[in-house]
Amino acid sequence: MATALEPNKAKIAKRVIEVFEFFDENSPKATVMDIVRRYGRPQSSTSELLATLVEMGLLYKDSRSRYYSPTPRLAALGVSAQPEIIRNGHLFAFMDRLAHTTRHTVALFGMVGTSAQVFRLAPGPEPLLHDIGYGACEQLSASAAGLLLLSTLPSEQASRILWRLNAEAPAAEKFNPAEIRDHVTGLRRQGYAMGDAGFCPGLQMVATLLPRGGADRPLALGLIYPAHAASIDAEALVATMNRGVAQCSPRGEDFAPQATAPLMMAV
Repeated sequence: MATALEPNKAKIAKRVIEVFEFFDENSPKATVMDIVRRYGRPQSSTSELLATLVEMGLLYKDSRSRYYSPTPRLAALGVSAQPEIIRNGHLFAFMDRLAHTTRHTVALFGMVGTSAQVFRLAPGPEPLLHDIGYGACEQLSASAAGLLLLSTLPSEQASRILWRLNAEAPAAEKFNPAEIRDHVTGLRRQGYAMGDAGFCPGLQMVATLLPRGGADRPLALGLIYPAHAASIDAEALVATMNRGVAQCSPRGEDFAPQATAPLMMAV
């Protein structure tokens, strides 16, 4: 009996997260039907879910307009357990400024199992990643950010993951694990990566590691741009990202930029 209920429990959890992810600066409020249309969910169960979230103090409901919006409790949920660079909000503000200045999408990535996952997305004024949002995943081997995150693991563990990913990959997506392992070793020394963005075809990425600052798991910051973009100075961009991240870090935490080129822009 318990086993049969598991799929339903997973669906409910997914629907709760979908509701939370709906809200952003472009969608600060929503009706039941906004949620229903976005995710293709039944109206009755969506209404019940939203009502429960209101009771828990995670959403407001305007009784006249019937709009729902997030409460400060939702904004604070889990924040106190995060490293200070996340908790103080400075990193997210820097991501927004960087996206606005470069006109490209900026993403925060984490490692979840054998995948690189988007933890936060700051679209540029001309966003490219229309089909990607919070929670999107790509194999670690398929993106510059994933390979950079992989470089934070011990060499033997990283090698095992690469062999496993290659063994499970479809024929058209096979790669040389030894060659990628050597590339990851180089990334381990330099602390940043440039190459395919993954997630969508035709995109490139420049990614840099965030200082750990007491965090258990590594995070990478990546700027994603079209492969045909002519004005990208990757090394200068790395320097800009590292400088911005250093300014976000608590207590002036040491973080030496890897690139020595002049900064590409003031952010």
